[in-house]
Amino acid sequence: MSENDFVRLSDLTRDQSYDTSAEGVYDPTGDTAYGTNGERIGTVRDALVEYDTGLIRYFLIDANSKQVLIPVGNARIDDQGVYFDQLTTEQVGRMQTYSFEEGYGPAAQEADERVLRGAQTTEASGERVLHAAQTNVQATSPDIQDEAQTSYREQALRTPDKLRLLEERLVVNKDRFVAGSIEISKHVETRQEQVNVALQREEVVIERHPVAETRVAAEGVVLGSASETIQVDLEAERAKIGKEAYVTEEIGLGKRTVTENQTVTETVGREVLDVTKTGEVRVEGDQTSMTNPKTTS
Repeated sequence: MSENDFVRLSDLTRDQSYDTSAEGVYDPTGDTAYGTNGERIGTVRDALVEYDTGLIRYFLIDANSKQVLIPVGNARIDDQGVYFDQLTTEQVGRMQTYSFEEGYGPAAQEADERVLRGAQTTEASGERVLHAAQTNVQATSPDIQDEAQTSYREQALRTPDKLRLLEERLVVNKDRFVAGSIEISKHVETRQEQVNVALQREEVVIERHPVAETRVAAEGVVLGSASETIQVDLEAERAKIGKEAYVTEEIGLGKRTVTENQTVTETVGREVLDVTKTGEVRVEGDQTSMTNPKTTS
């Protein structure tokens, strides 16, 4: 892959309005770069990104007096910064100074590869063997050298994977449903009521008066020869009941919203890191007791 396949992350963000703050997008700009034993070697100023895929391939490190490119495959990334665990400030000093205007040609790339491949050797007698890997490659055939170089470049430009531990969290949403309904109507109920009414009626009053001085009845009147009948009509009042409707109450129907707290319970899970140790291995950041290391068959 040539240098023309890359674009600076800052240019990609500016020219194409990429949102590096979106979820799943990693922007290393401004992160501190650490080397061997957590020694600070500089600051990540930018990155070279594949134009087509957006994958970061190189970190541009501002190492105080100069800027260098370090392949992303050499990095270990966490929330505290970018770590190059097998790189010292001395190796950084031996790397090629990078300039975007001048590019990153094959000669500069191969020179940096020699430094980085040498930096991946182990320590012997308290001093780092800088050229062991380089010397071993030079002693082999060209085919083996090409194979080693290809293998290194595949590893060096591979975007580091992160093992992410996930946990579930409750997300409470609300929806509305018909919890009930109310219907109002009316019906007639009856009851017995008693009302006292004063009613008048006429009665016959017969008055009899004895005659103090008797006198002779009219001439020709014979006793029993005629009868006289007097009819008197008597009147009386009677109750006449009627009914009228009166408004005694008015009913209005409306709704109001009340809020009540409910406790909902659900089971959530989280992923926990399992560390399997073979032999007596000390793992940085591991809290597991080392007295009984777990072994695998």
